Amino acid sequence: MADLSPIDLQKALNGMDYPADKKSLVDRARKNNADDNVVSRLDGLKENSFDGPNEVQKAVFNR
Repeated sequence: MADLSPIDLQKALNGMDYPADKKSLVDRARKNNADDNVVSRLDGLKENSFDGPNEVQKAVFNR
């Protein structure tokens, strides 16, 4: 999972409206044809609600 970059995450969540829940993040990533690694990382987040992309990035990279 070390292959995931902040740029990959930003591309996966392009067009996301916040606040958003985890399911919405996963759905958006799939819609944007994100790599399975990105989708899996989002689906595995402990938090369920995010106010913006910075919160998502912190949750993904600070585990």
